[in-house]
Amino acid sequence: MRKNKYCLEVYELANIKSAKKRILVIETKTLRNKMVKSRVKTLVKKVDAAVAAADKNAATAALKNAVVAIDKAAAKGIFHKNTAARKVSRLAKAVNKLA
Repeated sequence: MRKNKYCLEVYELANIKSAKKRILVIETKTLRNKMVKSRVKTLVKKVDAAVAAADKNAATAALKNAVVAIDKAAAKGIFHKNTAARKVSRLAKAVNKLA
C-alpha cells in the first residue's frame, strides 16, 4: 500500500471502490506536484544566488532553466498561468538589473 499514514486512514474510511481509487490517484498527483514545486523553488534559489553574487552569466543560465521549469509546471496545471508569469517576470527583472 502507500507510505502516507493519513492516506491509509482515509483509504480505510472509504467504502466505495471509486472513492478508494480517487484517494490513491490524488496521493500520486500530490507527490508529483510537490516534486515539481520543489524543483522550481530550487531553480529560483539558484537564480537568486547568482543575482546576489552579481554573476551575469550564471544568472542568465539559471534563469533559462528556471523559466523552462516554471512554464512546464504551468502547462501541467501545477501553477496558475498568472502565477507562472509573475514568477518569470520577477526573475527576469532581477537578472536584467545586473546589466
